[in-house]
Amino acid sequence: MSASPGAGDLDPLLAQFQLTDSGFPSGMYTLSHGLEGYVQLRITGPENLRELLTDLLYNAVGPADAAALVLAHRAAGEGDWERLVQVDRRLHAIKLNREQRAASVRTGRQVLDTAVFAFPVPEAARLAELVAEKATPGNHAVVVGALYAGLGVPVAHAVAADLYAFAASWTAAAVRLGRTDFRRAQGLLREVRPDLARVARTALAAEDPRDLHGSVPLADVVSAAHERAEARLFAT
Repeated sequence: MSASPGAGDLDPLLAQFQLTDSGFPSGMYTLSHGLEGYVQLRITGPENLRELLTDLLYNAVGPADAAALVLAHRAAGEGDWERLVQVDRRLHAIKLNREQRAASVRTGRQVLDTAVFAFPVPEAARLAELVAEKATPGNHAVVVGALYAGLGVPVAHAVAADLYAFAASWTAAAVRLGRTDFRRAQGLLREVRPDLARVARTALAAEDPRDLHGSVPLADVVSAAHERAEARLFAT
């Protein structure tokens, strides 16, 4: 029995599902993406979760990690590893607080370690070599961008998937921290879908590593305080 027309196009989609699945051992479950720090300082509550999430999306995750994913995807797809290293180093440099910077590299390398076995594509092997040689940090966004390129996932789908994965991880942390319940968390994910789409479109317009930026001063201050907290449920 022959395959249905277009059935081969499902391979990249299924690979995308696997990479963004909460069961993939990326270590993302250890991160609250700064939310725990806000809770500890009593800066946020159930009433302003959406505002905090969209602030991070528009001013930090979007112009930094999402844009880096786009540039890394394009560089890996073209075999331009020098360009990819530039993107990775730039992203590392603009992450000003140690906690978030360390988490980005830790989860990126964890994804890469698993991907070498789960996704035996040349892009995974080459990036693993560069990280092992300490030629590049291996930030999470850059790693998944390169993997998506190797797996044939279109760049627009790749950045949208990763932004959704961030939002889902963030809202899951909100549930674990008692800031909301699972029903409201799913409602929040529905509400921010237009924001995710807008942030993705902006990230897709990035053309140069110098386009990467981020500015959420309060988040940096909160992260610095969280790093020194006496008790922590999350690594960030």
